[in-house]
Amino acid sequence: MKLSLKFIAVLLLAISAFASAQTLTGTVTNGTTGKPAAGDEVVLLSLGQGMEEAGRTTADAKGSFSLKLDDATGPHLVRAIHQGVTYHRMAPPGTTSVEVQVYDVAKKLEGVSVTADVMRFQAQGNELQGIRLFAVNNVSDPPRTQMNDQNLEFYLPEGSQIDQAMAMTAGGQPINSAPVPQKEKNRYAFVFPLRPGETQFQVSYHLPYSGEASINPKSIYGAQHFVVVLPKAMQFSPEPGANFQSMQDPRQADAIVQVASNTTVGQPLAFKISGTGTMSEGDESQGGGASPVGGAQTSGSAAGRDSRPGGGLGPPIDAPDPLEKYRWYILGGFGVVLAGGAVYIAKRSRSVAVPDFGPVDVEVSEVPPTKPKPIDRSAMLLEALKEEMFQLEVEHKQGRISQQEYQRAKSALDQTLERALKRATVSS
Repeated sequence: MKLSLKFIAVLLLAISAFASAQTLTGTVTNGTTGKPAAGDEVVLLSLGQGMEEAGRTTADAKGSFSLKLDDATGPHLVRAIHQGVTYHRMAPPGTTSVEVQVYDVAKKLEGVSVTADVMRFQAQGNELQGIRLFAVNNVSDPPRTQMNDQNLEFYLPEGSQIDQAMAMTAGGQPINSAPVPQKEKNRYAFVFPLRPGETQFQVSYHLPYSGEASINPKSIYGAQHFVVVLPKAMQFSPEPGANFQSMQDPRQADAIVQVASNTTVGQPLAFKISGTGTMSEGDESQGGGASPVGGAQTSGSAAGRDSRPGGGLGPPIDAPDPLEKYRWYILGGFGVVLAGGAVYIAKRSRSVAVPDFGPVDVEVSEVPPTKPKPIDRSAMLLEALKEEMFQLEVEHKQGRISQQEYQRAKSALDQTLERALKRATVSS
């Protein structure tokens, strides 16, 4: 009888533990007010088979929520929607509780500034390839998210055709975000939330080239640094009134780097470029259309180079580096190269249309840290894999890839995800 009672007690404990493992709890906190984000919608997304909704609820008066896990062995993503903007938290297998921080939204904020505006070029034959990168910092106090229909505007050179455009919030991963053409010719706008912390935008494009081109950035915002990067095989000439400083970068010997610091709205920044040339295959400053972002290859250069943040810069040197404070922006690429799954990502052609996501669908970010934290490579890989799975499902449903290519790509991504989850489990 005693044995039977013990067996029942153990069984009840096991059932209780199993039940709790199938439930994900958490809280949503308003980072602007410091109070619970009562009433915010919370969505559970399953990442095991692409990106499917697995549950939905509303945060209670204390900001708390509870969601049933359809598959406790697979990775999930928790999405909180606050005033029309989404905020996310990864929930790897075994996670039982998460915290999501959201912020109040305003159309215009003080404390939002452009840290860097970088234009990179290379030319091959009769085509000029370019990339324009913006780094925007939101230090609003109290912290809030800026969101409007022209959250970041910019110009592209006459005749430009956009190949790919992406955005990335601090702690998140680069994702597709198609800029919207404005009434004025060659003017575009990103409709993408500027959450507290740094947000980066990158647009790659190409245009016809006859051996020389006049470029007028028409900067709409002042910037701490406006940077032009091109191969040394090409020539750079500033227009009258434009004040650039030439920089010699010991880690990018085959690149010309021109910098204008503390620029103002309307300041002359026009320049001419001529000649042809490309960056070397191993150069992190790979110019124009050859920068891997999120592992994607925007133009015909080889894939597979290490373009992770901080990667591929070469061995440390003792000599002072005058470009160190802008290096992150000069490099321009903010993607993560994925092992295995990168095979599919790198095969994407620039001719494939970029999905046009709405503001509630475009961001997967971690809460911007108040203090610098070590980079969690496993978390970054999981985030990037989630995005690639989502993009794959979108392309498959829209009929832009064949069933055979879909199955091959999905298999590669599933294998990579399995390895990443194993590494994450071991490291934890």
